[in-house]
Amino acid sequence: MVSGIRNPVLSEELSGHPGVRLLTLCSPALRQRADVTLYLPPAAAERRLPLLILMHGVYGSHWNWWALGNLPSIAGEMIGAGEIAPLAVAMPSDGLWSDGSGYVAHKHFDAESWIIDDVPACVRDFFPQIQTRKVFLAGLSMGGFGALRIGAKHASRVAGISAHSPVTSLADLSQFVQDSLEKDLGAGKRDADLLYWMRRNRLSLPPIRFDCGSEDSLLVSNRALHAALLRARIPHDYEEHPGGHDWPYWQQHVRSTLRFVSRLASEAVRPA
Repeated sequence: MVSGIRNPVLSEELSGHPGVRLLTLCSPALRQRADVTLYLPPAAAERRLPLLILMHGVYGSHWNWWALGNLPSIAGEMIGAGEIAPLAVAMPSDGLWSDGSGYVAHKHFDAESWIIDDVPACVRDFFPQIQTRKVFLAGLSMGGFGALRIGAKHASRVAGISAHSPVTSLADLSQFVQDSLEKDLGAGKRDADLLYWMRRNRLSLPPIRFDCGSEDSLLVSNRALHAALLRARIPHDYEEHPGGHDWPYWQQHVRSTLRFVSRLASEAVRPA
């Protein structure tokens, strides 16, 4: 390993689950072991592939997008139909703090650096053909907050941001978690404010899209974020669809994320 990641263990492709592998590593950012579910299209294992880091919500872990979201089957189906180009997907745990880490820096560990530094580094160590200089970030609920905030803060290292039913602030997150995240912030409230980073880095932000269900408890917050971005003249795409804060909604609309990543990755390699 050349990245400084300690003692990573990667499974073979899981029987009956094409392209799915499990990864455990000792994360410098988290100061503990952590897990990632990986999806690599079996027929494209040696090709240069873009990397999508897909984040789960509160109460969850690395296996959620695989076992509950059916992501590998959905991606495989879309690749097989020619609807999207092959891509690699890393689905990490969030640091497993209380009900949800928020994917931010805490006093004693850094869930943000885990996502933007450790996960791409370990994937690159095992699969050098995967493109990690710039990654795509996406997620649902708390994971949507992680994608929007980390993507805006580290704009130069991110090729695109997509969020489904995103938490838009720590106030949103408080309705889902028992322990107050604000008491354990390692870098203060402003650092955890996604709008702060979007305004600060507005000239270098990657393409941004997000959506929310019309029956979702976070709909008002998502509309408020959309309005704030319009006022700040920050380009983005926002959509509303029928549905709630649940897996049927996310299974359906993760297809938009996969199309978004495929389109941007194709544009990045297209001759000018």
